[in-house]
Amino acid sequence: MSKMSGRKEKEMRGENQGQKQANIVLCGANAYEQKYYFNETFQGIPQSIKDELHIICVLFTEEIGGIFTIAFEPDGNVVMETNFAEDDYLYDEIGSGLMVREISRNRQEMFESLSLYYRVFVLHEKLDLD
Repeated sequence: MSKMSGRKEKEMRGENQGQKQANIVLCGANAYEQKYYFNETFQGIPQSIKDELHIICVLFTEEIGGIFTIAFEPDGNVVMETNFAEDDYLYDEIGSGLMVREISRNRQEMFESLSLYYRVFVLHEKLDLD
């Protein structure tokens, strides 16, 4: 899958006008366009994590369909979001929820590390090591 560009990329980054405190997309995949997007703002994330995120996103859209994104909430929490076209009768809504929970459970440590990365390098929070 190749990278997205243009308006869709801006939408995925949460750059729509009028939105305040929108989630910032880290990465996502689109089954309809067969594309993968990684937000280069986060290029400091280790390559092994980037590769794992790529695999998660692409496998999700291959199995479930639709559009799958992993994003940061304004406070740094990591969220997974999935959307689908109204006329997509092949999209698996039940499987979507199950797979999101499975990914959350199996990758909890990675998501906690990504949240810490965001809070330290983007929000510039001080680490309390006590």
